[in-house]
Amino acid sequence: MLVLVYGIFALAAGARAGVQLATRFDEAPVAYLLSALAAVVYVVATVGLARGGRGGRRAALAAIVVELVGVLVVGTLSLADPAAFPDETVWSGYGRGYGYVPLLLPVLGLALLARSRRSRGAVPD
Repeated sequence: MLVLVYGIFALAAGARAGVQLATRFDEAPVAYLLSALAAVVYVVATVGLARGGRGGRRAALAAIVVELVGVLVVGTLSLADPAAFPDETVWSGYGRGYGYVPLLLPVLGLALLARSRRSRGAVPD
C-alpha cells in the first residue's frame, strides 16, 4: 500500500512540477524546482520499496531520509518566510496542500523499513 501511495505522489508531484516549470518557471523557480526534486525523491523511494533487496532498501532509505529533511526544512522555511516561496511546493507548510501526507509518508516509510529489517533478524546489510 505504501508503495502505491509513493507512486501516486511521484506522479502527482512530477506532473505538477512539469506543468509549473514549463509554463510559469519565472514566477517561482525555487518552489517549482523543489517540487521537481520531491518528484524525483518519490520515484526513487517508490522503486526502492518495490524492488526490495539490499539495494532497493538502501535506495529507499536514502530517498526517504531526503524526503523527511526536505519536508521539515521547506515546511519550516515556507512558514517562517512565506515571501521566499511565492507559490506552494509539495513540501510547503509540511505538505499542507496535500493533506499533510508528505509529512506522514516518510515516517511511515522509515517505520516500514525498520520493521522489515527487524523481521529479517536484524541481519546487517
